Amino acid sequence: MTTPLRTQLAAQLAILTLPAFKDNYLWLIHDGSNAAIVDPGDAAPVKAALAAHKLRLTAILLTHHHADHIGGVPGLLQDWDVPVFGPRNDGIALVTHPLGEGERIGVPGLDLALDVVDVPGHTLGHIAYVRRAPGRDAGANWLFCGDTLFGAGCGRLFEGTPQQMMASLGKLAALPDDTLVYCAHEYTLSNLRFAQAVEPGNAALDARVRADGAQREAGLPTIPSTVGLERATNPFLRHDEARIVQSLVEAGRLMPGGAPVDVFAALREWKNTF
Repeated sequence: MTTPLRTQLAAQLAILTLPAFKDNYLWLIHDGSNAAIVDPGDAAPVKAALAAHKLRLTAILLTHHHADHIGGVPGLLQDWDVPVFGPRNDGIALVTHPLGEGERIGVPGLDLALDVVDVPGHTLGHIAYVRRAPGRDAGANWLFCGDTLFGAGCGRLFEGTPQQMMASLGKLAALPDDTLVYCAHEYTLSNLRFAQAVEPGNAALDARVRADGAQREAGLPTIPSTVGLERATNPFLRHDEARIVQSLVEAGRLMPGGAPVDVFAALREWKNTF
């Protein structure tokens, strides 16, 4: 995973997909001159992309404190004196502009406004960034969700509770269906295998397996997906579906009549060992 992939989205703004490590994606938002990077776990691919596309870094956006999301920040700050936006309550010393639920930022150097959403669960202070662009062309609504929502999955609960993660995913699932989901890892195919095990007979899920399988065979990312696709195929957004509940009961992982949070917790625990 070494080749940046260019995705043109809305007029005057584009996003470069920068693969890093084994399965991370770093997102470089730019207008042809200036750029902001989301979750730069590694500085090297960011610096290479900036040089190749003749871009100037103007901002760093962080979602949570894990090293594969912030490890490249010191190296980038050696070359660019830029603001570092990030969660207020996630213990990241390098953040210069701490953020939380309900705040909106204008990204320096870009014609881009992002709303901040608290999404605890994976970590206690995790945030997401949402671009709301009603009336714009298709592909103009964006979600940068770090390790909260994945293609057909969600993040592990390293610090938060099932109740917190369920509520966080509910916020993201409420976004418009056409919102593009820019998560931070290429986990989609393994997540889809689990989704098929817990919700057999979901035609939309079966179609996604074929489509995303073809994407990976062609060497292309499965990300971004859309909120609408996730709502139709992601078991963690569908934990209240009768077939998923039935699968959990049949597998001995849930007692009949469990509360929604019990269903969600059982689903997440099953995925941990799937």
